[in-house]
Amino acid sequence: MNTRSRELRRTARTGLTALALLPLAALAACGGGSVDASAEEGSGKGAISVWAHQGQESEAAALQDAVKSFNSSQSDVKAELKLIPDQDYTKTITATDVSELPDVLEFDGPTMANFVYNKKLAPIDDHISAETLDNATDAVKAQGEIDGKHYGLGMYDSGLGIYADKKLLDAAGVKYPTGLDDGWTAEEFDAALKALQAEDSDGKVLDISEQYGLATEWGAYGFAPVVWSAGGSLLKDGKAADALDTPGVVSAMKTFQSWKRYVDPNTDGNAFAKGRVALSWVGHWMYPAYSEALGEDLVVLPLPDFGNGPKTGQGSWAWGVGANTKNAKAAGAFLDYLLNDANVTAMTTANGAVPATKSALAASELYKEGGPLQLFADQLAQPCGDSDINASCVAATRPVTAGYPTITAKFGEALNSVYGGADPEDALSKAARAIDQDFSDNAGYQIP
Repeated sequence: MNTRSRELRRTARTGLTALALLPLAALAACGGGSVDASAEEGSGKGAISVWAHQGQESEAAALQDAVKSFNSSQSDVKAELKLIPDQDYTKTITATDVSELPDVLEFDGPTMANFVYNKKLAPIDDHISAETLDNATDAVKAQGEIDGKHYGLGMYDSGLGIYADKKLLDAAGVKYPTGLDDGWTAEEFDAALKALQAEDSDGKVLDISEQYGLATEWGAYGFAPVVWSAGGSLLKDGKAADALDTPGVVSAMKTFQSWKRYVDPNTDGNAFAKGRVALSWVGHWMYPAYSEALGEDLVVLPLPDFGNGPKTGQGSWAWGVGANTKNAKAAGAFLDYLLNDANVTAMTTANGAVPATKSALAASELYKEGGPLQLFADQLAQPCGDSDINASCVAATRPVTAGYPTITAKFGEALNSVYGGADPEDALSKAARAIDQDFSDNAGYQIP
């Protein structure tokens, strides 16, 4: 494997890690009821334990530096960091009794509600400063909120788009969007694919990161925007029926299915960077490799609009307080420090993700107004949350529910089946029934 191939594969892996695409099916829904009230304010002094996933080397270094800097900045609290390998992280939290969990822990955003349901996280609103909460972007707050309480905040967020090779678009005579306001409709995207195919030797002009697997969290993160943009939802009012399998979503999935003939399987991860395709449907994390490969020919476009406006997924790793901590005041002081602009900037410089504080985002060379990735910031500036996904918002949060592992698994199975040629109506209806049965079996995963 050459150097560029290794680089692209590493970028893809670390990008997915930044999105927290972990084995969500490992979560156990074994509890319910109110959050353990034993989270105590404490003295605000002494040692606190901190758990985090061991991401790419640069991420781990940025976090270690933040902890070291916090400990040096004051003498009241000492944070003791434990890094746990990515592949074991969610399983470790799931398997650990709440009494053994740390004072502060990082978690995969979509797993938060399950950990709250199983009484492993406490609300952080009373333990962090108002300034920290106010400076968090609305999108990242939406991921961490349940019933008006915040259980998590992140250092960074994520976003989806279509990277395009301007040179190949121009050669095919394809006009492309300049931002959210003039994004392609699904019909215009289809026309662009046809025009590009006519100029391509093998007719494969689109990458959808098929190598990640559609029956994985990539399927839910990457293609739930098709559902949302078609006016549907993964879950609405606690049910998937008549939300996931509406006529509009079925029609959109038929269109998505029809694009398979244009897709390069991208088994080597090089389809776009090597110029085999003109378009790549993927996230922010591929920008470093793509920018290096294409230079000024790289443009970033919104996903196609299926009628309810263009949509993107969002959300990533977040930080919270263990429900059984005896020193929540100290935990909050650590989170205030961790989520300051210096640390957020250092972390997002390390991993290329979207800063999750308003001030760091505004100052980011990549994401600020006029920056090459302004589109991602523009999308996140129009958050939907997870329940009111309408034409006036763009960045939708994956369902904040303890039943999310079932939702993502069943949607991923349906998406993969549709892509493989199955009837979209049958596949989506089957998924909706399975999700609703699971929710019925678990009393709707209600968190009092």
